Amino acid sequence: MSVTNTSGRRKTAVARIYLKEGSGTITVNGKDHKEYFPTLPLQYIVNQSFEVSELTGRYDVKVNVAGGGVKGQAEAVRLAIAKAIVELDADKKSALRAKGLVTRDMRMVERKKPGRKKARKKFQFSKR
Repeated sequence: MSVTNTSGRRKTAVARIYLKEGSGTITVNGKDHKEYFPTLPLQYIVNQSFEVSELTGRYDVKVNVAGGGVKGQAEAVRLAIAKAIVELDADKKSALRAKGLVTRDMRMVERKKPGRKKARKKFQFSKR
């Protein structure tokens, strides 16, 4: 039984996963994924790669995820799982790519600039 090791990133979240054949359990930082990601939309994001590739319940996943918020972490896990599925079965890549699951979302928070309140917001201007 081979173990596939991949990683995924989203914003500042980094997910490292170990995927092997099994019963379909997903463990995130030592907890069940339904406990770590309590809301249904986040659970859907985590399972999306399996559902698109029609492999639900066939692989066990052990996840170490750090950084960012829960949404970014869930999307990082989704990308890592998609990359692992492609590594195991290259035929699934076209289905995953059609849903945009194998592409890393490069959008990051823009840094704050000096002389400004935030990245683009300026300080209040008083004409008089």
